[in-house]
Amino acid sequence: MKETVIDKFVRMCYDGFLQGWHERNGGNLSYRLDEEDIKEVEKLFVKEARHIEMPMAFEDLKGKYFLVTGSGKYMRNVPLAPEKNIGIIRIDDTGNGYDILWGLEDGAKPTSELPTHLLNHQVRYKATCGNCKVVYHAHPANITALSYTIEADSKILSRILWQSETECAVVFPEGVGIVDWMVPGQVGIARATAKLIEKYSAVVWAFHGIFGTGFDFDEAFGLVHTIEKASEIYLKAKSAGIVRTITDSQLLELAEAFNVKLNPEFLEV
Repeated sequence: MKETVIDKFVRMCYDGFLQGWHERNGGNLSYRLDEEDIKEVEKLFVKEARHIEMPMAFEDLKGKYFLVTGSGKYMRNVPLAPEKNIGIIRIDDTGNGYDILWGLEDGAKPTSELPTHLLNHQVRYKATCGNCKVVYHAHPANITALSYTIEADSKILSRILWQSETECAVVFPEGVGIVDWMVPGQVGIARATAKLIEKYSAVVWAFHGIFGTGFDFDEAFGLVHTIEKASEIYLKAKSAGIVRTITDSQLLELAEAFNVKLNPEFLEV
């Protein structure tokens, strides 16, 4: 049987839980549906949708459909009852609100981080010519721990990750952004994240977690997984005592071999 877009969404929620990235109701996921996806799920839409206003407008997302996780919902419960823990929303024609078309039963609402998700979608849609569909927020332990050991500087963070695992420079040659600590679920942190995610496919929230984006579920999940593993390697190496690391010259060799362009602002050669 063909895996539906809802099946794929549910699987990613649970994959993140199995990694230990979603304690309690931590983390959230959103996916922008394309026309084919909408045709696949529109038979599920309710006749009378609940309408909810938002604290800010999203002009560029008018009429767009999104699969989203629910506020206060646990990722471990998503496979057990998708219709209660996730839902499909449509941004209204003003961009100021949305209609809940499926799921989020019993009065549930989308994640409290919805403003950040939608701003990220809006920005990444433009940055990737409409190809980016997934925005994923998780709480991996190692990247969060790493943020306690450095200043909130994207160059410092990116170089650590590039030098900690060979594939990192290939997976995110633009680097990784980092936002210093702010209260989550607010417009301020949404705007700060969106400013960076225009340049980087992933942005770390200091002392909190990470936002990763991608063209599809595999790319977004793989991006976060790669960053988390590199962070784990770095922390283990640092605790044991780092003697040597990947040099900038070697990073450039790697970039040439895999035909990627490293962010020149983050190189020291």
